[in-house]
This record gives sequence, C-alpha cells and structure tokens, in this order.
Amino acid sequence: MANHKSALKRIRANEAKRLRNRYQHKTTRTFIKRLKTTTDKAEAQELLKTVTSMIDKLAKKNIIHKNNASNKKSKLTRMVNALA
Repeated sequence: MANHKSALKRIRANEAKRLRNRYQHKTTRTFIKRLKTTTDKAEAQELLKTVTSMIDKLAKKNIIHKNNASNKKSKLTRMVNALA
C-alpha cells in the first residue's frame, strides 16, 4: 500500500478515471450494437453520427487505439451505406 499522500490521491484519481473510461466504452459498445441491429436507413444514419462521435472521443482519450477507431468507423459506415 502507498505511504505518501500524493500516491494515495493518485490511486483514488486512477480508480475514478478507470470507472469513467469503462462507462464510456460500454456505452459506446451498446450504441454500436443498436446501430448494427437497425434496419431503417434514416435512423441508422442518425445513429452513425452519434456513434462516430463517441468512437472519436474514445480514441482521443486513448481508451481505444486510433486505428481501432478508424476500422470501427469504416465498417459501420459501409454497413449503413449497404442498407436499402
């Protein structure tokens, strides 16, 4: 266990950040699943904007790798464009 005040504070801050990152990542995954199950093209395009923004935020904060974010956005965009 940490002995210094600053180390104890760092532990608390890291835990808070970890929980926030987990929440944002899980929420994004839920939105991606919702987008994948959508059959209406107009609704899918609106959801795609939201999901793309969420993915970009995760990549900016290094919660996911930037290439992973790019691949996800590309696949989702192709999927939405393929809807009739």
